[in-house]
Amino acid sequence: MAGLPAAGKSAIAERLASTLACAVLSVDPVEAAMWRAGVGRDQPTGLAAYVVVEALAAGQLALGHDVIIDAVNGVEPAREQWRQLAGRTGSALRFIEVRCSDEAEHRRRLESRNRPIEGFYEPTWESVQERRAGFASWHDERLVLDSIAPLADNLRLALDHLANRSEAAQHPQSQAG
Repeated sequence: MAGLPAAGKSAIAERLASTLACAVLSVDPVEAAMWRAGVGRDQPTGLAAYVVVEALAAGQLALGHDVIIDAVNGVEPAREQWRQLAGRTGSALRFIEVRCSDEAEHRRRLESRNRPIEGFYEPTWESVQERRAGFASWHDERLVLDSIAPLADNLRLALDHLANRSEAAQHPQSQAG
């Protein structure tokens, strides 16, 4: 899962995980845990959280479980990290980007958000805008969802996308060119 903070990716990730009976590994709670453990906020805890989530994902994949990574994934090195993990583990990788096409709604969601992540400070709208400006272009195939659509519709689209990609991987001759 990829997208700016408060775009709606966690809501979709949680519904997908519930439907697919797999784990959601989210970067934000890991980073908050580091801060609670005394690692300074001036340290590269964001990068460290991605590395910890990667290690947890590798363990789950080794057990044969699917995982959903819930992170901004706004820069190419983050996306490359997941490509490399998939390659090392022989796992299929599917990117889903979540956007919120209504800027006023996106801002309202961010400013009213109160997630139960002890010690995690929600980003400001200004910092989200800075991240938007630095969000890297995509080169990967991905499903793009607009969180303005009903959650049930986005869940169906995501499940269809995952099912179609799984079917295409099993039956390559059935892929459209």
